[in-house]
Amino acid sequence: MRTEVVSEPGTPDRPNEDFAGVGVPASGQGGCLIVLDGVTPPEDGTGCLHSVPWFTARLGGALTELTVSAADLTLREILARAIRRTADTHGDTCDLSHPRTPQATVVLARWSAETLEYLVLSDSALLLRSPDGAVTAVLDDRLDRLPRSSLASDAIADATVRNKEGGFFTAAADPSVAARAVTGSLPRDRVGALAALTDGATRWTEKFREGDWAALFEVVAARGARALVDRVRELEAADRQERAFLRRSKTHDDATVVYVEF
Repeated sequence: MRTEVVSEPGTPDRPNEDFAGVGVPASGQGGCLIVLDGVTPPEDGTGCLHSVPWFTARLGGALTELTVSAADLTLREILARAIRRTADTHGDTCDLSHPRTPQATVVLARWSAETLEYLVLSDSALLLRSPDGAVTAVLDDRLDRLPRSSLASDAIADATVRNKEGGFFTAAADPSVAARAVTGSLPRDRVGALAALTDGATRWTEKFREGDWAALFEVVAARGARALVDRVRELEAADRQERAFLRRSKTHDDATVVYVEF
Protein backbone atom coordinates (compact mmCIF):
# COMPACT_ATOMS: atom_id res chain seq x y z
CA MET A 1 0.00 0.00 0.00
CA ARG A 2 1.29 3.44 -0.96
CA THR A 3 0.33 6.44 1.16
CA GLU A 4 1.18 10.11 0.83
CA VAL A 5 0.23 13.10 3.00
CA VAL A 6 0.85 16.75 2.18
CA SER A 7 -0.58 19.55 4.34
CA GLU A 8 0.57 23.14 3.89
CA PRO A 9 -0.64 26.38 5.48
CA GLY A 10 -1.93 29.08 3.18
CA THR A 11 0.69 31.54 4.42
CA PRO A 12 3.75 30.95 6.61
CA ASP A 13 2.66 33.55 9.19
CA ARG A 14 -0.57 31.70 10.07
CA PRO A 15 -0.88 28.21 11.57
CA ASN A 16 -2.27 25.42 9.43
CA GLU A 17 -5.88 24.79 10.48
CA ASP A 18 -6.14 21.47 8.59
CA PHE A 19 -5.57 18.01 10.04
CA ALA A 20 -4.55 14.90 8.10
CA GLY A 21 -3.83 11.35 9.13
CA VAL A 22 -3.58 7.75 7.96
CA GLY A 23 -4.14 4.97 10.48
CA VAL A 24 -3.25 1.29 10.34
CA PRO A 25 -4.39 -1.05 13.14
CA ALA A 26 -1.81 -3.05 15.06
CA SER A 27 -3.21 -6.17 13.41
CA GLY A 28 -2.08 -4.82 10.04
CA GLN A 29 -5.53 -5.50 8.60
CA GLY A 30 -7.33 -2.59 6.99
CA GLY A 31 -6.77 1.09 7.71
CA CYS A 32 -8.27 4.56 7.63
CA LEU A 33 -7.70 8.13 6.55
CA ILE A 34 -8.89 11.35 8.17
CA VAL A 35 -8.88 14.88 6.73
CA LEU A 36 -10.25 17.94 8.51
CA ASP A 37 -10.39 21.52 7.26
CA GLY A 38 -10.69 23.90 10.20
CA VAL A 39 -13.00 26.84 9.59
CA THR A 40 -11.12 30.14 9.89
CA PRO A 41 -12.83 32.19 12.62
CA PRO A 42 -14.19 35.73 12.19
CA GLU A 43 -12.39 38.67 13.72
CA ASP A 44 -15.12 39.16 16.32
CA GLY A 45 -14.36 35.79 17.92
CA THR A 46 -15.82 32.35 18.47
CA GLY A 47 -16.79 32.26 22.13
CA CYS A 48 -13.92 29.81 22.66
CA LEU A 49 -10.58 30.20 24.43
CA HIS A 50 -8.93 27.77 22.03
CA SER A 51 -7.65 28.09 18.48
CA VAL A 52 -8.93 26.25 15.42
CA PRO A 53 -5.68 24.18 15.21
CA TRP A 54 -6.24 23.14 18.84
CA PHE A 55 -9.73 21.98 17.89
CA THR A 56 -8.78 20.11 14.71
CA ALA A 57 -5.88 18.37 16.48
CA ARG A 58 -8.20 17.04 19.17
CA LEU A 59 -11.05 16.13 16.88
CA GLY A 60 -8.62 14.54 14.44
CA GLY A 61 -6.92 12.57 17.20
CA ALA A 62 -10.25 11.26 18.48
CA LEU A 63 -11.36 10.31 14.97
CA THR A 64 -8.09 8.48 14.29
CA GLU A 65 -8.29 6.44 17.49
CA LEU A 66 -11.96 5.56 17.09
CA THR A 67 -11.82 4.80 13.37
CA VAL A 68 -8.94 2.37 13.87
CA SER A 69 -10.11 0.73 17.09
CA ALA A 70 -13.93 0.74 16.98
CA ALA A 71 -14.77 -1.54 14.08
CA ASP A 72 -18.23 -2.15 15.55
CA LEU A 73 -19.23 1.52 15.14
CA THR A 74 -20.42 3.14 11.94
CA LEU A 75 -18.53 6.19 10.68
CA ARG A 76 -21.45 8.42 11.68
CA GLU A 77 -21.30 6.98 15.20
CA ILE A 78 -17.55 7.52 15.28
CA LEU A 79 -17.91 11.15 14.20
CA ALA A 80 -20.62 11.76 16.79
CA ARG A 81 -18.48 10.28 19.58
CA ALA A 82 -15.40 12.23 18.49
CA ILE A 83 -17.36 15.50 18.47
CA ARG A 84 -18.75 14.77 21.93
CA ARG A 85 -15.32 13.81 23.27
CA THR A 86 -13.79 17.01 21.92
CA ALA A 87 -16.63 19.17 23.24
CA ASP A 88 -16.21 17.64 26.68
CA THR A 89 -12.59 18.84 26.81
CA HIS A 90 -13.57 22.52 26.69
CA GLY A 91 -17.27 22.78 27.48
CA ASP A 92 -16.55 24.11 30.97
CA THR A 93 -14.43 27.01 29.72
CA CYS A 94 -15.96 27.96 26.37
CA ASP A 95 -19.33 28.94 24.89
CA LEU A 96 -19.94 25.97 22.62
CA SER A 97 -23.33 27.38 21.59
CA HIS A 98 -21.63 30.22 19.71
CA PRO A 99 -22.34 29.77 15.95
CA ARG A 100 -18.63 30.16 15.18
CA THR A 101 -17.31 27.89 17.92
CA PRO A 102 -14.29 26.06 16.42
CA GLN A 103 -15.40 23.66 13.71
CA ALA A 104 -14.19 21.72 10.69
CA THR A 105 -15.15 19.87 7.54
CA VAL A 106 -14.61 16.11 7.71
CA VAL A 107 -13.55 13.31 5.38
CA LEU A 108 -13.27 9.78 6.81
CA ALA A 109 -12.56 6.53 5.04
CA ARG A 110 -12.09 3.09 6.60
CA TRP A 111 -11.27 -0.13 4.82
CA SER A 112 -10.88 -3.82 5.49
CA ALA A 113 -10.07 -6.66 3.12
CA GLU A 114 -13.74 -6.77 2.14
CA THR A 115 -15.21 -3.25 2.43
CA LEU A 116 -14.39 0.44 2.10
CA GLU A 117 -16.63 2.87 4.02
CA TYR A 118 -16.63 6.65 3.66
CA LEU A 119 -18.06 9.80 5.21
CA VAL A 120 -17.95 13.40 3.97
CA LEU A 121 -19.28 16.44 5.85
CA SER A 122 -19.13 19.90 4.23
CA ASP A 123 -16.86 21.00 1.40
CA SER A 124 -13.79 18.80 1.55
CA ALA A 125 -13.72 16.05 -1.09
CA LEU A 126 -13.12 12.32 -1.34
CA LEU A 127 -12.12 10.85 -4.71
CA LEU A 128 -12.35 7.10 -5.36
CA ARG A 129 -10.63 5.50 -8.33
CA SER A 130 -11.72 2.05 -9.47
CA PRO A 131 -9.22 -0.52 -10.77
CA ASP A 132 -10.29 0.35 -14.34
CA GLY A 133 -9.40 4.03 -13.77
CA ALA A 134 -12.86 5.60 -13.35
CA VAL A 135 -12.90 8.35 -10.69
CA THR A 136 -15.93 9.07 -8.52
CA ALA A 137 -16.14 12.23 -6.42
CA VAL A 138 -17.94 11.91 -3.08
CA LEU A 139 -19.10 15.43 -2.16
CA ASP A 140 -21.37 17.16 0.32
CA ASP A 141 -22.52 20.01 -1.93
CA ARG A 142 -24.95 21.80 0.41
CA LEU A 143 -22.71 24.86 0.71
CA ASP A 144 -22.44 25.17 -3.07
CA ARG A 145 -26.24 25.01 -3.41
CA LEU A 146 -26.82 28.02 -1.15
CA PRO A 147 -27.80 31.26 -2.88
CA ARG A 148 -25.14 33.95 -2.83
CA SER A 149 -27.48 36.17 -0.80
CA SER A 150 -27.15 33.70 2.11
CA LEU A 151 -23.41 34.30 2.42
CA ALA A 152 -21.86 37.11 4.41
CA SER A 153 -18.84 37.35 2.08
CA ASP A 154 -17.07 35.26 -0.54
CA ALA A 155 -17.11 31.60 0.53
CA ILE A 156 -17.78 32.50 4.20
CA ALA A 157 -21.22 31.44 5.34
CA ASP A 158 -23.31 33.57 7.67
CA ALA A 159 -24.50 32.20 11.00
CA THR A 160 -28.05 32.02 9.63
CA VAL A 161 -27.12 29.05 7.38
CA ARG A 162 -24.24 27.42 9.26
CA ASN A 163 -25.38 24.22 11.00
CA LYS A 164 -28.99 25.14 10.31
CA GLU A 165 -31.82 23.44 8.43
CA GLY A 166 -31.74 24.58 4.83
CA GLY A 167 -28.08 25.51 5.17
CA PHE A 168 -25.00 23.34 5.58
CA PHE A 169 -23.28 21.45 8.39
CA THR A 170 -19.79 21.19 9.89
CA ALA A 171 -18.34 19.28 12.85
CA ALA A 172 -18.42 21.71 15.79
CA ALA A 173 -19.83 20.87 19.24
CA ASP A 174 -23.12 19.17 18.38
CA PRO A 175 -22.78 15.40 17.77
CA SER A 176 -26.12 15.27 15.93
CA VAL A 177 -24.54 16.78 12.79
CA ALA A 178 -22.97 13.36 12.14
CA ALA A 179 -26.36 12.23 10.88
CA ARG A 180 -26.10 14.88 8.12
CA ALA A 181 -22.90 13.49 6.64
CA VAL A 182 -22.76 11.87 3.21
CA THR A 183 -21.89 8.21 3.78
CA GLY A 184 -21.62 4.97 1.84
CA SER A 185 -19.65 1.80 1.32
CA LEU A 186 -18.22 -0.26 -1.51
CA PRO A 187 -16.58 -3.66 -1.87
CA ARG A 188 -12.87 -3.02 -1.30
CA ASP A 189 -11.91 -4.64 -4.60
CA ARG A 190 -13.87 -1.93 -6.45
CA VAL A 191 -11.46 0.76 -5.17
CA GLY A 192 -7.87 0.81 -6.36
CA ALA A 193 -6.92 4.16 -4.80
CA LEU A 194 -8.47 7.12 -3.01
CA ALA A 195 -7.62 10.73 -2.27
CA ALA A 196 -9.03 13.11 0.34
CA LEU A 197 -8.57 16.85 -0.17
CA THR A 198 -9.49 20.07 1.61
CA ASP A 199 -10.92 22.88 -0.49
CA GLY A 200 -7.54 24.61 -0.55
CA ALA A 201 -6.35 21.72 -2.76
CA THR A 202 -9.57 21.17 -4.73
CA ARG A 203 -9.23 24.75 -6.01
CA TRP A 204 -7.28 23.12 -8.88
CA THR A 205 -10.62 21.83 -10.18
CA GLU A 206 -13.32 23.87 -8.44
CA LYS A 207 -11.88 27.38 -8.75
CA PHE A 208 -9.15 27.38 -11.40
CA ARG A 209 -10.70 24.80 -13.76
CA GLU A 210 -7.39 23.12 -14.58
CA GLY A 211 -9.20 19.84 -15.15
CA ASP A 212 -11.97 17.60 -13.89
CA TRP A 213 -11.79 15.28 -10.87
CA ALA A 214 -10.24 12.48 -12.92
CA ALA A 215 -7.50 14.83 -14.16
CA LEU A 216 -6.82 16.04 -10.60
CA PHE A 217 -6.57 12.46 -9.39
CA GLU A 218 -4.08 11.67 -12.15
CA VAL A 219 -1.83 14.55 -11.06
CA VAL A 220 -1.74 13.18 -7.51
CA ALA A 221 -1.28 9.55 -8.56
CA ALA A 222 1.37 10.19 -11.22
CA ARG A 223 3.24 13.25 -9.93
CA GLY A 224 2.40 13.29 -6.22
CA ALA A 225 0.34 15.39 -3.85
CA ARG A 226 3.10 18.00 -3.63
CA ALA A 227 2.82 18.67 -7.37
CA LEU A 228 -0.89 19.41 -7.02
CA VAL A 229 -0.41 21.81 -4.10
CA ASP A 230 2.49 23.56 -5.84
CA ARG A 231 0.37 24.13 -8.95
CA VAL A 232 -2.48 25.54 -6.85
CA ARG A 233 -0.03 27.99 -5.27
CA GLU A 234 1.13 29.10 -8.74
CA LEU A 235 -2.45 29.68 -9.84
CA GLU A 236 -3.30 31.60 -6.67
CA ALA A 237 -0.29 33.85 -7.06
CA ALA A 238 -1.08 34.57 -10.71
CA ASP A 239 -4.65 35.56 -9.79
CA ARG A 240 -3.68 37.57 -6.71
CA GLN A 241 -4.68 40.95 -8.19
CA GLU A 242 -7.19 40.13 -10.88
CA ARG A 243 -9.44 37.83 -8.84
CA ALA A 244 -10.82 36.51 -12.09
CA PHE A 245 -11.89 33.35 -10.29
CA LEU A 246 -14.92 34.10 -8.12
CA ARG A 247 -15.93 32.90 -4.66
CA ARG A 248 -12.33 32.82 -3.40
CA SER A 249 -12.21 34.58 -0.05
CA LYS A 250 -8.45 34.10 0.48
CA THR A 251 -5.55 34.47 -1.91
CA HIS A 252 -4.00 31.34 -0.39
CA ASP A 253 -5.75 28.69 1.69
CA ASP A 254 -4.47 25.78 3.75
CA ALA A 255 -4.15 22.84 1.35
CA THR A 256 -4.17 19.18 2.37
CA VAL A 257 -4.05 16.00 0.28
CA VAL A 258 -4.05 12.42 1.58
CA TYR A 259 -3.52 9.71 -1.05
CA VAL A 260 -3.82 5.95 -0.55
CA GLU A 261 -3.16 3.36 -3.25
CA PHE A 262 -3.89 -0.29 -2.55
